[in-house]
Amino acid sequence: MSLIGKEVQPFLAQAYQNGEFISVSEETLKGKWSVLCFYPADFTFVCPTELEDLQNQYATLKDLGVEVYSCSTDTHFTHKAWHDHSPAISKIEYVMIGDPSQKITRAFDVLDEAEGLAQRATFIIDPDGVVQAMEINADGIGRDASTIVNKIKAAQYVRSNPGEVCPAKWQEGAQTLKPSLDLVGKI
Repeated sequence: MSLIGKEVQPFLAQAYQNGEFISVSEETLKGKWSVLCFYPADFTFVCPTELEDLQNQYATLKDLGVEVYSCSTDTHFTHKAWHDHSPAISKIEYVMIGDPSQKITRAFDVLDEAEGLAQRATFIIDPDGVVQAMEINADGIGRDASTIVNKIKAAQYVRSNPGEVCPAKWQEGAQTLKPSLDLVGKI
């Protein structure tokens, strides 16, 4: 089931960020662009490489008005312990959501029921709390956070320019398309 165009379902969770435990809900995501990055588990192998890569893009995303949230079925306590002991994870400044109840992971339809873990999934959510993009990878395939930056820029452009769309490999400042009868068969 695709969540594209659907509003994020209500949730309330505990999270870890910058030495503090905080509460996060669907309302926290509203009013700005958000990236919600699900991953299988703390203290694993591919996950820290992805989360560190996401941290490397964090300043760029913040400059675009985006807040980043990672989420696994671990607790916020486990996130803190991982943050305190992993060189890669200790760099993370964004919010790390704990979902031990699996409610958020299940609501986004990325729960591996057999394992009880989140799949590798990324969601781009607009300021209204509506999902605009999603990507799900198999457990052994790590993500590249730089592609999130490009997708955010395209999503923000389309939101700000109704009637225009971004073609494949679109980069900020490049030409967009205005779908019309005149374009049919000419691209």
